[in-house]
Amino acid sequence: MARSLDTIDWGRAIERLCFLFPPVIGVGLIGVVREADPGVPFLERGLVLVGTFGYTLLTIALAVALFVDARRVRRRGGVSSHWKPNPWLNAAFAIVWAPVAGVFYLARRHRRFGTKPGWTAWWLVVAVTLGSTVIGALVAVVAFVLALPGLLTSAIGLAGAVAVGAFPIAIHQDAAHVCTYGDDWRPNPGVYLGIAFLSLSVPPLQPIVAGYYLARRHKAVGTP
Repeated sequence: MARSLDTIDWGRAIERLCFLFPPVIGVGLIGVVREADPGVPFLERGLVLVGTFGYTLLTIALAVALFVDARRVRRRGGVSSHWKPNPWLNAAFAIVWAPVAGVFYLARRHRRFGTKPGWTAWWLVVAVTLGSTVIGALVAVVAFVLALPGLLTSAIGLAGAVAVGAFPIAIHQDAAHVCTYGDDWRPNPGVYLGIAFLSLSVPPLQPIVAGYYLARRHKAVGTP
C-alpha cells in the first residue's frame, strides 16, 4: 500500500483536485439560485446536494493529498530542505477552506520544485474564455436593453460556464509552460490559479485578469 502511494504524483493530484472546485461550487450556486425560483421539482435541491456532496468529497480528498505530499516533502532532502510543510496543518487548512489551502500550497510548492508543463497552447483557451466573457457581456447588455430575458440568461450562463470550467485550468497550465520555457517572465502557476479563483468570485475581474495575462505573456514570449 505504501509503495503504491509513493508512485502517485501528489503534486499533480493536488492540481487536479483544485481544478474541480469551481465547477462543483458553480453547480451548488445554480441550485441555490434556482431554488428561489420555482421550476422543475427537486432539480434545484438536487443541484444543491450535488454541489454540497461534491465539495465535501473534494475537501476530504484534497486534505489527504496535502497531508501525504507535505509528509513526503519533509522526508526529502536536497531542494526541499529549505521548505518543511506541516502535513497536519495543511490538511487542517484544507478542511477549513479547501480551495485557498490548495492554491497556497501549490504556490509554495512551485517555488521549490516548479510545475510540470503540459500542452503548449493553453493560452488559446485563456483567450477563448476572455472572448466568451466579453461577447457574453455585450449580448447581455443588448438583451437587457431590448428586454429579452431568455437571451440575457443564456448569454450570462454560457459565458459563466466557459469561464468557470476552463479559465482556472488554462491559466495555471499556461503559466507552468511560460515559467518553464520563458526567460524574462516566470509566473507562478499556483498564484495565478488563486487569482483565477478570485476573478470567478468577482465576475468583472475575469476579463481583466485574462487580458492582463495575455498581454504580459505577449511581452515576455511574443505569443499571442
